[in-house]
Amino acid sequence: MNEEQFKRNYKKAVDHMKTNEQMKKRVEQSLNTQHQGPKRQRKPLYIAASVVIAASIGLAAPSVWQQFNGPAAPTPQVAGVTPGASFNPIVIPKMELPDSNGKGAMASMLQLVVYEGNVYTQSPTLIEGTSALNLRGEKLGTTTGGIDELSGQDKYTELASNIGEADIYTVNGYDKDFRIMSYTEIDGQVYAQLFDKNNGITISSGADLIGKLHLEGNIASAQWETFDSWNNGLQQLQPLAADESLESFISALSAAKPIATSPELEENLYGKEDRKIIYLTLEDKTQVPLVLFGEGLVRYGNVPAFLEVEKGAFQTFWNSLGE
Repeated sequence: MNEEQFKRNYKKAVDHMKTNEQMKKRVEQSLNTQHQGPKRQRKPLYIAASVVIAASIGLAAPSVWQQFNGPAAPTPQVAGVTPGASFNPIVIPKMELPDSNGKGAMASMLQLVVYEGNVYTQSPTLIEGTSALNLRGEKLGTTTGGIDELSGQDKYTELASNIGEADIYTVNGYDKDFRIMSYTEIDGQVYAQLFDKNNGITISSGADLIGKLHLEGNIASAQWETFDSWNNGLQQLQPLAADESLESFISALSAAKPIATSPELEENLYGKEDRKIIYLTLEDKTQVPLVLFGEGLVRYGNVPAFLEVEKGAFQTFWNSLGE
């Protein structure tokens, strides 16, 4: 099955499940901007009390932040990472479920599943149905639908969702605290979708996020796309050698400095077109997209943090992708 057929079938499955595609984004942010002396204990940087829910693969416009309620945080300065440096960790608090008055998580957003009291949202990492069986692990249960933006606390029960009814499984090779999978058969066709929990985590370096994706030493093939191609839906994917150069970049990404999102930073980054997207197909057939920004930052999906890669490593890899 080619890529176009997969996308058509995937859309059919989403439509069949009556997924609510309207998105309502509520973002709260608190930044610790106090200067830390070299001998003082580093304090975590707390961000995004409600996980950022944005479109596609993390390329959403700055309007994501328009409902932010409170003073704007200063834009972090991107100056380059010193190899071996330690960083102030970023803490992404657990996504709060609604209280009795319906205040809390909003469900008019990307697809979500509630599992063990946590909210797992649609992963940017893709898996074709034909490859999903090998990743399907232990069955965790079957989702119920009915969550929408008006749902109160009583609706966010175990395995509640806005994807309709689907069987939920662990994903072989991945921690279920990070990733689970829906697996559905419609008219003999298999549809699978990954869900990640990117809240209730601490990011001290890129390894705390990239490590969960199992990229290092596990890339079977790779492609990349210009911003113009992505922005215009041209799908002009270009080959990217899965060689030592790519592995070196992934290693540098694991050592990268985490930077919290802010309205100003988002506006600065998404207001420009110097972006490139790489698509990494792993040995387990999952495909991981990463967005590279000319300023030296990398983002995975909608995680409310950027990773600042060491300047030399980033620029070498960026230049190797061409124009």
